[in-house]
Amino acid sequence: MTELSESHDDPFALHLAALVVLDDRGTVVGWSRRAQELLGHPDTAVIGRPAYEVLVDPRDLPAVAEAAAKCRRAGGWFGVLTLRHRDGQLVKLGLRAHELSRGGRGREWVLAGALAGDVLEWQRDRAVLDGLYRQCPIGLVIHGPDQRILRVNRAIERFSGVPAADFRGLSTGRLLLADDARKAVDRVRQVMQTGRPLVYSEQFVRLEQDPARERVALVSSFRMEDPSGRVLGVAEMIEDITDRHRAQRRLALLDQVGSRIGTTLDVAETARELAEVMVPHLADHASVDLLQAVTRGEEPTRAVAGPVVRLGTCSVGAQQPGPPHPEGEPVEFGPDTPQAGCLAEGRPVLEPVLPPDWVSAAGRQGAQAPDLGAHSLIVVPLAARGLVLGVMTLWRSRRPDAFETDDLTLAQELASRAAVAIDNARRFTQQQQTAFTLQSSLLPRAVPDQSAVEVALRYLPASAGPGLGGDWFDVIPLSGARVALVVGDVVGRGIHAAATMGRLRTAVHTLASLDLEPDEVLSRLDDLVNLLAAEQEAVGERPVGEQVVGATCLYAVYDPVSGRCSVARAGHPPPVVTAPDGQVALLDLPAGPPLGLGGLPFEARDIELAEGSLLCLYTNGIIGERHIDADVGLTKLCAALARPAGALERTCQTVVDALVPSRPSDDVVLLIARTRVLPPDSVASWRLPPEPASAGRARALASAKLSEWGLEHLAFTTELIASELVTNVYRYAGGPATLRLIREQCLVCEVSDTSHTSPHLRRARTTDEGGRGLFLVAQMTERWGTRYTREGKTVWTEQPLTGTPV
Repeated sequence: MTELSESHDDPFALHLAALVVLDDRGTVVGWSRRAQELLGHPDTAVIGRPAYEVLVDPRDLPAVAEAAAKCRRAGGWFGVLTLRHRDGQLVKLGLRAHELSRGGRGREWVLAGALAGDVLEWQRDRAVLDGLYRQCPIGLVIHGPDQRILRVNRAIERFSGVPAADFRGLSTGRLLLADDARKAVDRVRQVMQTGRPLVYSEQFVRLEQDPARERVALVSSFRMEDPSGRVLGVAEMIEDITDRHRAQRRLALLDQVGSRIGTTLDVAETARELAEVMVPHLADHASVDLLQAVTRGEEPTRAVAGPVVRLGTCSVGAQQPGPPHPEGEPVEFGPDTPQAGCLAEGRPVLEPVLPPDWVSAAGRQGAQAPDLGAHSLIVVPLAARGLVLGVMTLWRSRRPDAFETDDLTLAQELASRAAVAIDNARRFTQQQQTAFTLQSSLLPRAVPDQSAVEVALRYLPASAGPGLGGDWFDVIPLSGARVALVVGDVVGRGIHAAATMGRLRTAVHTLASLDLEPDEVLSRLDDLVNLLAAEQEAVGERPVGEQVVGATCLYAVYDPVSGRCSVARAGHPPPVVTAPDGQVALLDLPAGPPLGLGGLPFEARDIELAEGSLLCLYTNGIIGERHIDADVGLTKLCAALARPAGALERTCQTVVDALVPSRPSDDVVLLIARTRVLPPDSVASWRLPPEPASAGRARALASAKLSEWGLEHLAFTTELIASELVTNVYRYAGGPATLRLIREQCLVCEVSDTSHTSPHLRRARTTDEGGRGLFLVAQMTERWGTRYTREGKTVWTEQPLTGTPV
């Protein structure tokens, strides 16, 4: 005898189900204790009585009669019915009815019931379980205690190509190669013995029927137990992530290339770096061959002439021989070799499977294979500015899988980046001066006059490394006495980076004038960077070899009225805040993706800044020198800001002296702002109800406040402005209005409402009765505009304190 434990989730378990027996006429002849608990009737009150008389509400008799008829025809029934409790309440029960035969004495019916909610939940659980086996795209394997497979779902069938029924009874790992099978067995045994689940464990899988194809599976395992704790086996969720894993490896390789290749202005070093990056991530052997003119720093011609020079080689394993030609030696390819064709035409070559006799075939002797066992080949051109600088050759011999189209695409991308770095080394001197002149003309020459913050800044161009970068900064006055602080860094070096920086800075100014939120400004910049990247894509069949467009940016808006600062960043280092008492902290701010990735969100965060706080914005040149760890640089930056000097300029210079070398290898931007808060008597705000009298109320309030400030000469125009804007709120917004006056370098008049409808300036015709309000406002103010918030919008105007503009 095998005793099983009941599940606490099964509503029809013995201790949960209500059991009732009816004779063929519907009379109750059996009543369980659980039935009494659910319906309230003791057995003495129901046995011998018709069930419909005791348990059924008269209004539910038609439904019950219909269910009884179906039950008689089918010999059973399963569904939900509403029964009457002893106290008169109605109870929904899930019922199962089964026919019992009494020989010649008629039929009886056994009813098992449970609360309808529990039954429906149990039904859903069963549907989920059935879906796991039949429809779930993630594989499911059930192993028994003896480590034999009990069942698999259809996803495993698609994954392996073996029918699901053929798995039953197989030992764990039976269809895998020996090494992979041993890992699978050990994993199942470990989970079975310890009971500790394994979550998202990566395993490389090769099937016996297809050993050359390596797949990657993401496995999560857990032990199965019954309610009494008896081990029933191990369940494994298996997801085929081969494509995702390869994509991640390619992205990691791209990231590695971006951080490693082109770190120097040496052509040979860049070629060696490229070959070393390829092995073993993409190939077993790699070689980089450049035209002799390129190695001498000369301008290559479109007509390929003369031999190439091998400047970079790498092979897997310390004992593996490299390509036959050592680095620095000339190499001459035969006219029919893939390398010669690639040099001549600038087109990549992919040969997934090389024939067994490919080495001895005509014209192949010059292919310079590093290993006679090579079975797959890729040759890609190193092209920059439409000129072929050389070729990169990749072989596979130890890895069983052949090169694919995606590998060719990745190799082209890596070769293109390396080619740009190689070409930049030759053109560095000329481009550095040109880029410096362009960059200097694009950066702001002076900090604009504003009253929100006191600003000190430093900009130091790179004096070493691969040319100037695209770092920039800005201080932009905004409406309502606010100010925007911007620091950015364009990816790349030279003229392209400087030109992109100029475009982005212009775009930031345009977006700032629209009074957009910081996160929305970054989103619009991201769209612009994607557009610039599209403009630099390959033209025709030849890649142009220009750099990839991308940038990081930090955008902050400070309001001296409220003392709040809203900040968002796109892959940029976080700002540092120094409180008036000297406490320093990195602002906890979501990093956001760098500009140019496209489609990813940015998030702004609001912080309170006390008057006299220091907000420090900077670029990687401050903390990212190649000989300094970024965390160390941030620690030094915080230490320098923890002892702020009295004068802001002195504090700024202290930071530069502590962190920036005499010859920085990257552009340096440092912007430190000391916050100010407008005095309360310079700001006045009133909330006006949505009624016609509010316009007159606004005029009176504005006139009184201007008299208090000694600005009576602005009373007439300000009254007209406030009256017109409040009237527009009453007519078009339909909600309360907030009137605010700010006295700083100019007189600011703002009217806010809860509507997002945009006001439009138009010229009214002589026959029109309205439409002249905003036109008059524009004529009587120096500037005006609209900014939108999450709560509505604000229409603002600015008037000079010295008088009314003409």
